[in-house]
Amino acid sequence: MQVLLILLVIAAGMGLSVEAGLLGPLGSKVGDLWATFSIFGVGAALTFLLMLFFSPRNSPSFFAQPSWTLLGGILGPIYVIILTVVTPAIGIAMTMIGILAGQVFKSLVIDHYGLLGTAHRKIDNKRIIALVFIIAGLVLVAQG
Repeated sequence: MQVLLILLVIAAGMGLSVEAGLLGPLGSKVGDLWATFSIFGVGAALTFLLMLFFSPRNSPSFFAQPSWTLLGGILGPIYVIILTVVTPAIGIAMTMIGILAGQVFKSLVIDHYGLLGTAHRKIDNKRIIALVFIIAGLVLVAQG
């Protein structure tokens, strides 16, 4: 089961690369903020349709959740705006490796301290080595 989940997140990562590739040209034609809006507009419409057919009707209220859990709604557009602006300038590979480096670094910190309600997972040498390899990849792609 874990292998299937890992393959699923790899596929999602591939989707992010495609999204970054689509956003740059769209942003250059309609503007960066309109491109970002289009991504979230289409995504919101799709999510709404999925909720209508697949979401349990008796789920807890969205508004009853702690406000800090809604920060993703702010971080998502910031992320997409950065993709839209940066990707045409530095390329998809450099953008994705930079994002990966930031994600892994922050994920290690969140796991180590058990932040945001996650399970506590200490940073060990293997995790540090993985981060170093990602940073090395970033440096190598930047020089290419």
